[in-house]
Amino acid sequence: MDLPKIIRQSPLFAGSTDEDISAILRICKVREYERGEVLFDEGDVAQGFYIVAVGRVKVYKLSPEGKERILHVVQPGGNFAEAAIFADGLYPASAEPLEKSTLIFFPKRDFLDLLAEQGRIAINMIGGLSRFLRLFASQIEELTFRDVPSRLARYLLDLGNEQNGAVELPTSKSAIASRLGTVSETLSRTFRKLSDEGLIRVEGKTIVILDAERLSDLADRFVS
Repeated sequence: MDLPKIIRQSPLFAGSTDEDISAILRICKVREYERGEVLFDEGDVAQGFYIVAVGRVKVYKLSPEGKERILHVVQPGGNFAEAAIFADGLYPASAEPLEKSTLIFFPKRDFLDLLAEQGRIAINMIGGLSRFLRLFASQIEELTFRDVPSRLARYLLDLGNEQNGAVELPTSKSAIASRLGTVSETLSRTFRKLSDEGLIRVEGKTIVILDAERLSDLADRFVS
């Protein structure tokens, strides 16, 4: 496993020098987890944060009734839980792998000591936290001002940008429904609606975008 390459894929460490990477490697730990193994629960005292090396991890919250709401799914090279090592030091959500995964763990105390020594890494960390806040604000906007078709259109377009238009759904439809703040039945009806209107074609877990312009218009639509 090429740890330096994986670490550099994370926005937190983009542009890091070889010296920076050497310092980072001295404190990080590689850990393997099985699917469904809880990494941490919301409210736990933060022990550190993670980068996904292999696999995928869902970050989610549970309602008082136990209903799961997926905030995001972290892909290889992505980082999560870094914000929790600051402020009150509690994890704001829960996390667990969606499949057998290899994660790079950064212990809180060791990493904070590293930030005090390496100014460039600290600046990257600030940028990473800013991206996290923008993502959070965007999710609030989606749930408040956009209906399910609009949310699904934006989700597919974002996937299309990552996958050059050949959209392969990365998780189950129930997980996607949770991510979009709806239920599986509503999501299935919405897929059928977009397909009937000629915006997409559904081929199992592959979604072909047929009309990106109209899909983009739908994604930008606000609920009046």
